[in-house]
Amino acid sequence: MMPRLLTVLLALVLSSAASAEGPDLAAIARSQGTPEIPGLKMVWLSPWGDVAKSHPWRNIIVHQTEGPAGSARNGAAEQHKNPTRRGVMVWVETDGAVYWAVADNLVPTHTDGADRNDNKYIDNSKTYRQVNKDTSIGVEFAGNYPDVTKAPTDAQIAAWRVLVKVLRARYGIPLERVYAHNWIDFKDARYCEGCALATMARQWGE
Repeated sequence: MMPRLLTVLLALVLSSAASAEGPDLAAIARSQGTPEIPGLKMVWLSPWGDVAKSHPWRNIIVHQTEGPAGSARNGAAEQHKNPTRRGVMVWVETDGAVYWAVADNLVPTHTDGADRNDNKYIDNSKTYRQVNKDTSIGVEFAGNYPDVTKAPTDAQIAAWRVLVKVLRARYGIPLERVYAHNWIDFKDARYCEGCALATMARQWGE
Protein backbone atom coordinates (compact mmCIF):
# COMPACT_ATOMS: atom_id res chain seq x y z
CA MET A 1 0.00 0.00 0.00
CA MET A 2 2.81 2.38 0.90
CA PRO A 3 4.62 2.10 -2.48
CA ARG A 4 1.35 2.93 -4.26
CA LEU A 5 0.85 5.98 -2.05
CA LEU A 6 4.40 7.15 -2.79
CA THR A 7 3.79 6.69 -6.51
CA VAL A 8 0.64 8.82 -6.36
CA LEU A 9 2.38 11.52 -4.34
CA LEU A 10 5.32 11.57 -6.78
CA ALA A 11 2.92 11.90 -9.72
CA LEU A 12 1.20 14.85 -8.04
CA VAL A 13 4.54 16.56 -7.39
CA LEU A 14 5.66 16.11 -10.99
CA SER A 15 2.31 17.35 -12.27
CA SER A 16 2.52 20.45 -10.08
CA ALA A 17 6.07 21.13 -11.26
CA ALA A 18 5.01 20.83 -14.89
CA SER A 19 2.11 23.22 -14.31
CA ALA A 20 4.44 25.69 -12.60
CA GLU A 21 6.70 25.71 -15.65
CA GLY A 22 3.80 26.96 -17.72
CA PRO A 23 2.88 26.11 -21.31
CA ASP A 24 5.37 24.67 -23.76
CA LEU A 25 6.46 27.73 -25.74
CA ALA A 26 8.33 25.61 -28.28
CA ALA A 27 5.21 23.55 -29.01
CA ILE A 28 3.09 26.70 -29.38
CA ALA A 29 5.71 28.17 -31.72
CA ARG A 30 5.39 25.22 -34.09
CA SER A 31 1.58 25.37 -34.23
CA GLN A 32 -0.79 26.80 -36.82
CA GLY A 33 -3.54 29.40 -36.78
CA THR A 34 -3.67 32.23 -34.24
CA PRO A 35 -2.46 30.74 -30.97
CA GLU A 36 -2.45 32.51 -27.64
CA ILE A 37 1.20 33.07 -26.74
CA PRO A 38 1.82 33.70 -23.04
CA GLY A 39 3.53 37.02 -22.49
CA LEU A 40 2.58 38.45 -25.89
CA LYS A 41 -0.32 40.55 -27.08
CA MET A 42 -0.53 39.18 -30.61
CA VAL A 43 -2.51 40.82 -33.39
CA TRP A 44 -2.84 38.26 -36.16
CA LEU A 45 -3.19 39.93 -39.55
CA SER A 46 -1.78 36.75 -41.13
CA PRO A 47 -2.36 33.49 -39.22
CA TRP A 48 0.39 30.91 -39.04
CA GLY A 49 0.36 28.16 -41.63
CA ASP A 50 2.22 24.86 -41.62
CA VAL A 51 5.75 25.76 -40.48
CA ALA A 52 7.12 22.98 -42.69
CA LYS A 53 5.92 25.00 -45.69
CA SER A 54 7.34 28.33 -44.54
CA HIS A 55 10.21 30.10 -46.26
CA PRO A 56 13.57 28.68 -45.04
CA TRP A 57 14.39 31.48 -42.60
CA ARG A 58 17.92 31.39 -41.17
CA ASN A 59 18.34 34.76 -39.44
CA ILE A 60 16.46 37.45 -37.51
CA ILE A 61 17.14 41.14 -38.17
CA VAL A 62 16.00 43.79 -35.68
CA HIS A 63 14.89 47.11 -37.17
CA GLN A 64 13.75 50.39 -35.62
CA THR A 65 11.65 52.86 -37.54
CA GLU A 66 11.41 56.62 -37.20
CA GLY A 67 7.67 56.43 -36.68
CA PRO A 68 5.58 57.87 -33.88
CA ALA A 69 3.52 55.71 -31.54
CA GLY A 70 0.93 53.90 -33.63
CA SER A 71 3.13 53.53 -36.69
CA ALA A 72 3.72 49.81 -36.15
CA ARG A 73 0.00 49.17 -36.36
CA ASN A 74 -0.27 51.24 -39.54
CA GLY A 75 2.88 49.78 -41.06
CA ALA A 76 1.72 46.25 -40.38
CA ALA A 77 -1.65 46.94 -42.00
CA GLU A 78 0.03 48.29 -45.15
CA GLN A 79 2.44 45.38 -45.16
CA HIS A 80 -0.44 42.93 -44.93
CA LYS A 81 -2.04 44.49 -48.02
CA ASN A 82 1.22 44.32 -50.00
CA PRO A 83 3.40 41.64 -48.37
CA THR A 84 6.49 42.06 -50.54
CA ARG A 85 6.70 45.86 -50.18
CA ARG A 86 9.60 47.42 -48.27
CA GLY A 87 8.99 46.39 -44.68
CA VAL A 88 8.99 43.34 -42.44
CA MET A 89 6.97 40.33 -41.37
CA VAL A 90 6.56 41.30 -37.69
CA TRP A 91 5.94 44.75 -36.19
CA VAL A 92 6.13 45.74 -32.51
CA GLU A 93 4.18 48.76 -31.23
CA THR A 94 5.26 51.01 -28.36
CA ASP A 95 2.65 49.38 -26.09
CA GLY A 96 4.20 45.97 -26.73
CA ALA A 97 1.52 44.74 -29.15
CA VAL A 98 3.00 42.42 -31.79
CA TYR A 99 1.52 42.53 -35.29
CA TRP A 100 2.12 39.46 -37.45
CA ALA A 101 1.61 41.09 -40.83
CA VAL A 102 2.79 38.61 -43.47
CA ALA A 103 2.44 34.87 -44.00
CA ASP A 104 5.77 33.21 -43.32
CA ASN A 105 6.05 31.67 -46.79
CA LEU A 106 6.31 35.18 -48.29
CA VAL A 107 9.39 37.45 -48.37
CA PRO A 108 9.03 41.18 -47.56
CA THR A 109 11.68 43.61 -48.80
CA HIS A 110 14.03 44.78 -46.04
CA THR A 111 17.74 45.40 -45.39
CA ASP A 112 19.97 47.18 -47.89
CA GLY A 113 22.08 44.31 -49.12
CA ALA A 114 24.19 43.18 -46.16
CA ASP A 115 26.98 45.47 -47.32
CA ARG A 116 28.79 45.91 -44.01
CA ASN A 117 32.21 44.25 -44.15
CA ASP A 118 34.23 46.18 -41.57
CA ASN A 119 33.77 43.97 -38.46
CA LYS A 120 32.87 47.09 -36.48
CA TYR A 121 30.18 45.38 -34.40
CA ILE A 122 30.45 41.68 -35.25
CA ASP A 123 32.46 39.38 -37.50
CA ASN A 124 31.00 40.25 -40.89
CA SER A 125 32.58 37.31 -42.68
CA LYS A 126 29.36 35.43 -41.87
CA THR A 127 26.98 38.25 -42.83
CA TYR A 128 28.49 40.00 -45.86
CA ARG A 129 26.05 39.55 -48.76
CA GLN A 130 24.44 36.64 -46.86
CA VAL A 131 22.13 38.06 -44.19
CA ASN A 132 19.49 39.66 -46.40
CA LYS A 133 15.75 39.69 -47.04
CA ASP A 134 15.82 36.24 -48.61
CA THR A 135 17.33 34.62 -45.53
CA SER A 136 16.07 36.80 -42.69
CA ILE A 137 12.94 37.54 -40.71
CA GLY A 138 12.58 41.27 -40.12
CA VAL A 139 11.15 42.58 -36.85
CA GLU A 140 10.35 46.30 -36.78
CA PHE A 141 10.14 48.28 -33.53
CA ALA A 142 8.29 51.58 -33.93
CA GLY A 143 8.21 54.77 -31.92
CA ASN A 144 11.61 56.50 -31.96
CA TYR A 145 10.36 59.68 -33.64
CA PRO A 146 11.45 62.47 -33.47
CA ASP A 147 14.53 61.27 -31.56
CA VAL A 148 16.06 58.31 -33.39
CA THR A 149 18.32 57.58 -30.41
CA LYS A 150 15.30 56.99 -28.15
CA ALA A 151 15.39 53.57 -26.51
CA PRO A 152 12.61 51.02 -27.04
CA THR A 153 9.84 51.13 -24.44
CA ASP A 154 9.71 48.75 -21.48
CA ALA A 155 6.66 47.13 -23.09
CA GLN A 156 8.58 46.55 -26.32
CA ILE A 157 11.50 45.02 -24.44
CA ALA A 158 9.17 42.70 -22.52
CA ALA A 159 7.51 41.62 -25.77
CA TRP A 160 10.88 41.09 -27.46
CA ARG A 161 12.04 38.81 -24.63
CA VAL A 162 9.23 36.38 -25.54
CA LEU A 163 9.02 37.07 -29.27
CA VAL A 164 12.65 36.27 -30.01
CA LYS A 165 12.24 32.89 -28.30
CA VAL A 166 9.12 32.18 -30.34
CA LEU A 167 10.80 33.08 -33.64
CA ARG A 168 13.88 31.03 -32.85
CA ALA A 169 11.81 28.02 -31.78
CA ARG A 170 9.49 28.18 -34.78
CA TYR A 171 12.22 28.39 -37.40
CA GLY A 172 15.18 26.76 -35.64
CA ILE A 173 17.31 29.91 -35.68
CA PRO A 174 20.44 29.88 -33.48
CA LEU A 175 20.97 32.71 -31.00
CA GLU A 176 24.08 33.94 -32.81
CA ARG A 177 21.95 34.63 -35.91
CA VAL A 178 19.97 37.41 -34.24
CA TYR A 179 21.33 40.61 -35.79
CA ALA A 180 20.80 44.35 -35.54
CA HIS A 181 20.22 46.07 -38.87
CA ASN A 182 23.26 48.23 -38.30
CA TRP A 183 25.48 45.18 -37.73
CA ILE A 184 24.97 44.03 -41.31
CA ASP A 185 24.17 47.21 -43.27
CA PHE A 186 25.66 50.69 -43.32
CA LYS A 187 22.88 52.77 -41.81
CA ASP A 188 22.00 56.15 -40.33
CA ALA A 189 25.14 57.52 -38.64
CA ARG A 190 23.05 59.15 -35.89
CA TYR A 191 22.30 55.88 -34.11
CA CYS A 192 22.85 52.12 -34.19
CA GLU A 193 19.59 50.71 -35.48
CA GLY A 194 18.45 47.63 -33.58
CA CYS A 195 21.73 47.24 -31.71
CA ALA A 196 20.37 47.44 -28.17
CA LEU A 197 17.59 44.95 -28.89
CA ALA A 198 19.81 42.45 -30.68
CA THR A 199 22.39 42.70 -27.89
CA MET A 200 19.68 42.08 -25.30
CA ALA A 201 18.51 38.95 -27.11
CA ARG A 202 22.02 37.53 -27.19
CA GLN A 203 22.62 38.38 -23.53
CA TRP A 204 19.36 36.75 -22.47
CA GLY A 205 20.65 33.55 -24.03
CA GLU A 206 18.71 30.36 -24.44
